[in-house]
Amino acid sequence: MKHSAITLEALRTLDAIDRRGSFAKAAEELNKATSAVSYSVQKLEEQLGVTLYQRQGRRSVLTASGRLLLDEGRKILGATGYLADQVKELATGWEPRLRLGLESTSEPEPIFKALATLLEEQPQLELDIQECVLSGGWEALEMDRIDLLVGAPAPVPLQKGFRAVVIPPANMLLVAAANHPLGRSAKDPKSIAQELPSHRRIVTRDTARHNVTRKAGLISGKQVLYVQTMEQKIQALLAGLGVGHVPRKMVQAHLDSGALAQVTSKQPTTEDQECYIAWKISNKGKALKRLSQLLSETLR
Repeated sequence: MKHSAITLEALRTLDAIDRRGSFAKAAEELNKATSAVSYSVQKLEEQLGVTLYQRQGRRSVLTASGRLLLDEGRKILGATGYLADQVKELATGWEPRLRLGLESTSEPEPIFKALATLLEEQPQLELDIQECVLSGGWEALEMDRIDLLVGAPAPVPLQKGFRAVVIPPANMLLVAAANHPLGRSAKDPKSIAQELPSHRRIVTRDTARHNVTRKAGLISGKQVLYVQTMEQKIQALLAGLGVGHVPRKMVQAHLDSGALAQVTSKQPTTEDQECYIAWKISNKGKALKRLSQLLSETLR
């Protein structure tokens, strides 16, 4: 590999000269002789074959090439500083970054409350959150796309090295828009069960990419509208495009306003299905351990 003339020491020298306004003051900051700073710049110019400074009266001013090197060099200095911090954090057992997969039916308020506590304790921790549906969350955990899965539905995949802790399931309701045929008037469960197959289902698509996808909630009928997120599902229901199961807390305001109506049905739901917080047993990070503890306490 060809040796580069641009070293971290050279970039720090250019940065100090620019911030302090002179070679002499930069030398003072770097604890070097002024002649050593001048020699460092001269040597860099010779190796690169460019002029980095030009004289303007009694001052040395960066050329266009010098300004480009300084601006881009500062990005490198920032990145190396960040990397050093990350290595130090990792050496203490705290991961620099934690990736979360939230099942679409998970209630966000207690989850973000736990995250707020974690970030107060570890403000440098970087969080990456994504929404998962059904098998998609388990697959993301298996494929190392996430570190912690929250609200994962049963069953727990076997022989995958997962640790799973039971949490209360979401209270799922079958709802439709107030102007939907199933939402306009009260009907007995038997009548609704007979009518359901003729109405469009709003389904949040399983986010699994490779494993066999699953369906939950309404399991009959041929008309289906697939959406990507729970928010999209709620908006589709409000628009009267079909019926579907949603967590009560996510639509309570719409139920109170009368925009959505609960549909009584004996159709299968996920209301009583167990849910889990899950992670790989091999993951020993302190951030994951602390967050799983906070979530267990908050969600219970």
